[in-house]
Amino acid sequence: MSNRVLVVGGVAGGASTAARVRRLDESAEVIMFERGPHVSFSNCSLPFHLSGIVENSDDLVMICPEEFKKQYNIEARIKSEVTKIKKNEKKVVVKNLETGEEYEEAYDKLVLSPGANPICPRSIQGIDSEHVFTVRNVQDIRKLNNYIEKNEINDIAVVGGGFIGMEVTENLHLAGKNVSLIEALDQVMSPFDYDMAQILHKELDDKGINLILSDAVQKIDASFVVLDSNKKVDAEVVVMAIGVSPETKLAKEAGLEIGETGGIKVDHSYCTSDKDIYAVGDAIEVYNRLTHQKTRLALAGPAQRQARAAADHIYNIPHRNNGVIGSSVVQVFDINAASTGLNEKTAKSLGISYDIVYIIPGDKVGLMPECEPLHFKLVYEYPTGRILGAQAIGKGNVDKRIDVIATMILMDGTLEDLKELELCYAPLFGTAKDVVNHAALVGLNLLNGQFTQVPVTKVRELVENKAFIVDVREEDEFAEGHLKNAINIPLSQLRDRMEEIPKDEPVYLHCRSSQRSYNAVMALQGMGYENVYNISGSFLGICYYEYYLDQATGREKIVTAYNFE
Repeated sequence: MSNRVLVVGGVAGGASTAARVRRLDESAEVIMFERGPHVSFSNCSLPFHLSGIVENSDDLVMICPEEFKKQYNIEARIKSEVTKIKKNEKKVVVKNLETGEEYEEAYDKLVLSPGANPICPRSIQGIDSEHVFTVRNVQDIRKLNNYIEKNEINDIAVVGGGFIGMEVTENLHLAGKNVSLIEALDQVMSPFDYDMAQILHKELDDKGINLILSDAVQKIDASFVVLDSNKKVDAEVVVMAIGVSPETKLAKEAGLEIGETGGIKVDHSYCTSDKDIYAVGDAIEVYNRLTHQKTRLALAGPAQRQARAAADHIYNIPHRNNGVIGSSVVQVFDINAASTGLNEKTAKSLGISYDIVYIIPGDKVGLMPECEPLHFKLVYEYPTGRILGAQAIGKGNVDKRIDVIATMILMDGTLEDLKELELCYAPLFGTAKDVVNHAALVGLNLLNGQFTQVPVTKVRELVENKAFIVDVREEDEFAEGHLKNAINIPLSQLRDRMEEIPKDEPVYLHCRSSQRSYNAVMALQGMGYENVYNISGSFLGICYYEYYLDQATGREKIVTAYNFE
């Protein structure tokens, strides 16, 4: 008798499972239920309809039920909601949302891929207003776009600075709207450390986004929102993007086990507490290979791998579950930002012994057109040198650098491994010593005690305490902007002016990107200086870190000008 596999939910998890089952078993009867009108759509592309990058919303739909039947012999039933699982009978109850009819379907194996719901706190007054929207599917983005166009909306508030919030913000701005981005935390994009997020803050600020941090929405009115600070922000439309919660109602009512994070608990092959029911995608709880803790990860890539693993297990094909590390990338106007693994704040919160590298090399050979600085932060375990994570922000190919680090993490790679990686090189694509190789070399120097560093986050404290800071950039660079109490001794003059540098107090050196100052530190150590420190991230990192904070808080500036070139 052929296998009967029912799949609840489509998109990355459900549709991928169904397609894999068909490839493994041509005789299987595969039925997929989707309560919405679209069983497969590009949910990651939804925000791009707001700007017209995806001009026609119909293009967001990847494949229709008729095509599923013709190409894969999979029956995809849209507007069909599975309302109950009868585990003991191995049946589900399905409601046809068009007719209201309910019926039952039997299964040999059942796969749950219900996804996650956008969070809309009931504590916010006015959260149910007609001008408040979320972005989960094609219908959502159509409703939002149609409302904006029909009512000629100009002022829009986006609540939440995560992936969806950032992409919605950018695309609404590209559509010519006045956008306020409101984030309750002190930074956008939590996968990034605070020092790296400042680069994104400045980009948002430069593009005219009204960025509001450390403040939350308290009330939604017809034409404005009120924040916890009592500040009013003009908003004829509000887009809620503060996160998602796993959709577990069906699983809970069926008596399936729920994990400690609130997601459906699954084993290494994505089987639930019932051996004939699997679960994949945003609704499940997964294992983080770096923190050794359970977590939830709402990303399409992991969902597709889970789908394949679940389908394989149905047919007794073994699967190695590597856990997740959380690799992601986002575009913020002219800036690209990618991250993987642990950031510094997470490593610190978990009590992991770590150190960091923060470098800003060019993303390709400097003679080439469009060469841009690439901010790269590497987190590694101390003293093993095992790579824990990385963040990259710049105008160039940040994703390929982070993909390399993600691969290193999977292979339990160390700084030594990263140093020796043989990567593609041509002047238009990168440098002979790529950014990731460069980071490994700096990390090894730190690990082996070749020099000592301080992060950009400590520079304000150094300036305010009148520490001895040496700027080793050339005189014309120094004139364009510098730390207020820094002394300019260019690297080209250092050996002739060493008498100006004291040996009886700590000395902190920086240049534009930490490379010249590293050479200066090594030279001073070679001349008997014992208490010298390189400022990680150097002047460019300081400028980004201090600029937005000065703009947002009105603090006294410690930099005479901001030179981001």
